[in-house]
Amino acid sequence: MRPSVWRWLCCAGAVTAVGASACLQAGQASAARVSPAGHNAPTTQTAPATTYVPPTTNLKFGDHGPAVRSVQKRLNQLGYYAGPADGQYGNDLEEAVWAFKEVQGLPINGGSSVITRAFRHALVNPRLPYSKHPTGGPGRIEINQNIQVLVLYRDNKPHLILHVSSGGRYHYCNNGSCGYAITPDGSYKALSYLPGDIKVPLGYMENPVFFIGRAYAIHGGDAVPWYPASHGCVRIYDDVVNWFHTQVRLGMTHIYIFGTAPQHLG
Repeated sequence: MRPSVWRWLCCAGAVTAVGASACLQAGQASAARVSPAGHNAPTTQTAPATTYVPPTTNLKFGDHGPAVRSVQKRLNQLGYYAGPADGQYGNDLEEAVWAFKEVQGLPINGGSSVITRAFRHALVNPRLPYSKHPTGGPGRIEINQNIQVLVLYRDNKPHLILHVSSGGRYHYCNNGSCGYAITPDGSYKALSYLPGDIKVPLGYMENPVFFIGRAYAIHGGDAVPWYPASHGCVRIYDDVVNWFHTQVRLGMTHIYIFGTAPQHLG
């Protein structure tokens, strides 16, 4: 069953009969629901001349107030999509916190999204995401499975940085077909896009952007936990799925996937 929140990149697994069948059927299916209007892609802001002053206390999911709003604004400014700066620590901010921790090398410790002292300190002068393909195109996408992060570049600079959930490296069976949940490394291009919810044997693909025929896609429709969990896809969360396709140029945007997703045992 598709959760009501958290969506995006999930590849339906061409390495297995189940995955390939899921995506092939998706390519033939009609969109069950078109994404609602009014969701706009973020615009990365230019960093101010003055040094950012972070909050002085730890923050956790469910907190609210000026300190939360300060972190939301700072993460959005750095390209980590944290949702609207409304002062509410919700799903968008949690996903952005995971992405920031992953890029900065800060521990997540079982999915912890607590904004710690080390996190707040890193907000002042953060490191840039590692790029394995710096000459791969000024508007490329790089997906680093080692840390579960997607980076979309504009003019060779990080424009959008997202936490993702790729193939969980587990064995699964569905309706008599079995396979391993692995997202394949490689160099691809964004090939096509289908709007809405597309029902497939393994669940739903929402607003998929395909990069290997109709077998692998960037899409929503499934949970995006802190660890790799998909059947072989790359998932991103709820808010982003409504507009991510507008950031991609079909037939032109290069997509590079590299690294090994860490196995989650529990």
